[in-house]
Order: sequence, then C-alpha cells, then structure tokens
Amino acid sequence: MKQKRLVVLSGAGISAESGISTFRDSGGLWENYDISEVATPQAWKRNMDLVLEFYNQRRRQLYEVHPNSAHYALVELEKYFDVRIITQNVDDLHERAGSSSVMHLHGELKKVRSTANEELVYTLDGWELKKGDKCALGSQLRPHIVWFGEAVPMITQAAEVTGTADIVLVVGTSLNVYPAAGLVEFAPGHVPVYIIDPASVPTSHIPNVTVIQEKATVGMKRFLDIVLPGSGLG
Repeated sequence: MKQKRLVVLSGAGISAESGISTFRDSGGLWENYDISEVATPQAWKRNMDLVLEFYNQRRRQLYEVHPNSAHYALVELEKYFDVRIITQNVDDLHERAGSSSVMHLHGELKKVRSTANEELVYTLDGWELKKGDKCALGSQLRPHIVWFGEAVPMITQAAEVTGTADIVLVVGTSLNVYPAAGLVEFAPGHVPVYIIDPASVPTSHIPNVTVIQEKATVGMKRFLDIVLPGSGLG
C-alpha cells in the first residue's frame, strides 16, 4: 500500500526550542542588528566584514545546539508516511535528527557559495568564513543564504511538492514570511492542514485546517496522537 505523503512546512519556531535565536525574539541574535545591515545584497557590498561576522556568529551557535523532540518526531513519522520537509530554516537540525527529505528555501548556514557563479556551492569546513576565502574561480565566497530582496530559487519546486500532499503540517512558522507563507495555498483543497504555533495564526483562508496552539515540541506530540491514534508516540 502506497504511503500517504505528509508535507511539512517548518520555520524558526521548531529550532527556537533547541536554542537557536530567531530574528523576532526579544534578546535574540538579530536584536543587536538591523536586518538591512546584515541580510541584504546591499549590506554585503557595503560592509562585508559585518555580514561575515554575523553569519559566523550564527554558525558558531549552530555547532552548540542539538535537535529537539519535535525534530525527532518528524523522523519517527517516516515510518508511517512519505515525509517531505520544506523548511525556512537555514540550520541543519532536521538532517541531524535523521530526516531524509529536507528542502531549504532560504539556504543553508553551513554552506557557502561563489559570488561569481551561484551554482558553485561548498560545505564550509568549520564555522568561520573569512574575507579572502575564495571559490575555484578566484572569487570571494559568501554565505549560501537567500537574503532579503533576493529571489527564492526553490520556491517553484516547493510549491510542486506541496501540491502532491495528502496531509500538510505547518510547524514553527506563523505564515508571515512570503513567498514561503503562500505555499500552503498550493495544497490540494481537500487535504487536511495542521498548524502548530503558540501564537494565534490567521487561518480563514485555509480549508480543512486544525490549529494546535502550542510550541513545536508539545504540538508535535498532539499531532502524533491525531494522525497515529493508539500508537503511544504522542
């Protein structure tokens, strides 16, 4: 029997419980920076040193944290569903937990790419990217991150995957950041959509929606109880 496809749209909330700062957090890593100074192409041209320092800090933090129970719950679901994760997160916590299909919409923190040819992508050895670190073409390497104002190259593929869903799960994202927030609209109209978020999320435009108003770790337990009743996993 063919497994049902569970498409997961994940965001910063699932990683926050592992200790990764989000740019909306009070006291979080982003609070000390203006986004326009560290996360735009203009910022890179204006002050490369500051941008490099900012992402080096984020990368160093990533090496100090670990996946949490919400990440592991998604791995457990692969025993029962064809799970496809589409994440706005640039960390690798889904992969480190063991998820086998992860699409990163906004890039990957542990990767860098050429400023001369964006197809040249490398996995960074360690946490530090420095001025003078160059690609095979001799050009400066930059973070492999989709900055504000840049196109999201994976969005079309992500929309196609969402369109094949039998179940959609939104966890850790309040559906505020576009174009990623619009992905749920590509799900077939008849499929159930579950949203896990501690905040109140506007859902009037989403048919067949169930909201679990909890943080990711607690909400995933409730989700498991719903889709796998009697399994004892929740």
